[in-house]
Amino acid sequence: MVVQRHRGRGGAVAAVGSLLVGLVTTGCSGMGAAADERGPADEGGGGSESAAAAVHRAADVLVRSGSSRARTSMETATGGTRVTIRGRGAFDYGRRIGRLRVVLPQDAAGDEEHRPVTELLSPGALYMKDRGAGVPPDKWVRVDTTALADGNLVTGGATDPLSAAELLRGARQVEYAGEETAAEDGARVLHYRGTADIERAAKAASPHARGALEAAARGFSEDAVPFDAYLDEQGRLRKVRHRFTFSNGSGTAGTEVVSTTVLYGFGSWVDVELPAERDIYAGKIAVPEA
Repeated sequence: MVVQRHRGRGGAVAAVGSLLVGLVTTGCSGMGAAADERGPADEGGGGSESAAAAVHRAADVLVRSGSSRARTSMETATGGTRVTIRGRGAFDYGRRIGRLRVVLPQDAAGDEEHRPVTELLSPGALYMKDRGAGVPPDKWVRVDTTALADGNLVTGGATDPLSAAELLRGARQVEYAGEETAAEDGARVLHYRGTADIERAAKAASPHARGALEAAARGFSEDAVPFDAYLDEQGRLRKVRHRFTFSNGSGTAGTEVVSTTVLYGFGSWVDVELPAERDIYAGKIAVPEA
């Protein structure tokens, strides 16, 4: 996962997490997208739904879908160095909780293996086990995601599916980019691209997601996040890729974080229980210098 030393609108804030990359976030700059609000049906002239409307309702459809399996990847690129964090797990969208097993890459020298981190995601909180840095192996670390300057969009090393979908409520300049095939099961998916506005998403978000997105809207100096979203014929989000760009404040190229979430196996059994209070580590967490 990513340790961030945010320097947003309100000053510097240190975020907890296992040290992988130090990101300085004085500003988040996004790429533009062509303004085309048509959906696939609209191109034929009749049109039943705009591209923007299809993307905006992705979070609601996901909740109604019940559950799914998930694959995540988060790639950072800075100064010619690329680092990728990968995760696998499952989510219960009705209960709004999920589990990921996040695999950290080797150190830059390639000579150190990192133990996988188990993450439990829930509204307003991220729980991590095998976090390291002095935390007992049988204890969980709990992080208040509404207190993170990015609302945990990237700090945890994965953007959880519901947060990724809620961010699409702020989609604008949406264009339909064509039909594709899902690699997992061969399903037909419709590809949309555009820019998500974090502040707009926070205002439109479901109550369980609003606090974290409001934190992200305050923490980022620019709200625009380019995305590619793939929806199946039932409107379910099958894949979404967000591109976050963090300025380093010195006028040079910053750090790009590409977060991809792939959903499949809808209806899968998901057994996730949040830790009891006695299992949560209450000590100080060491955050090494970047």
